[in-house]
Amino acid sequence: MEEKKDEKKIRIMIADDIRLLLEDMCELIDSQDDMEVVGTAQSGKGIVELAKEKEFDIILMDIEMENLNAGITATEQIRERQENANVIFLTVHDTNDMILTAMGAGAVDYIVKGCGEEEILAHIRSAYAGNPIMERKVHDVVMQEYVRLQKSEKSLLFFIHNISRLTATERELIKKLLEGKTIKEIAKERCVETVTVKTQIKGLLRKFGCNRTKEVIKIISDLNITHLFL
Repeated sequence: MEEKKDEKKIRIMIADDIRLLLEDMCELIDSQDDMEVVGTAQSGKGIVELAKEKEFDIILMDIEMENLNAGITATEQIRERQENANVIFLTVHDTNDMILTAMGAGAVDYIVKGCGEEEILAHIRSAYAGNPIMERKVHDVVMQEYVRLQKSEKSLLFFIHNISRLTATERELIKKLLEGKTIKEIAKERCVETVTVKTQIKGLLRKFGCNRTKEVIKIISDLNITHLFL
């Protein structure tokens, strides 16, 4: 009877500056029939150099090593050379800002240290299969940002379209409003009646689908396009 050939193992590299944690993770992975550790590093710079030399399928990457964002920087550098490199962040940091920054570097998954060994192994196997299973919090944070960006893009396109339809007077009105001027002050500066300014502002609000001038100013500020009027 022919012996069954060994199936290809998942080749994993690990970056963590705490030697004890690094050794524990190596022991866990090497104890699996379908995984093997092919390289380790204790710094972001170290894992970047290792990625140039070794063939791998997954990198388990700590974030804070020689500095707070070492793992994120390393991931960006590795993916510049190998755009399909699969990186899973394994870190103690779980703030929304850190999650978004890390996932923005191109990682396929994000695991917060302290979860069970079987959970970590499941994340590795799923990422290798092309179906990463992000933790619920990570998934929710990423999706919220995606929705926010979608809304911002739509708002920006809407605003740009309407900006092109503004009259010179309406642009001047927005500039004065951005400067914090009141309707009475604007009327005085332009030597017109207050009712005239109010009428012009009503037309401005209709174009942008807003009810108050504060809404227009907030959108302009949120979209970071105040420079278009000043």
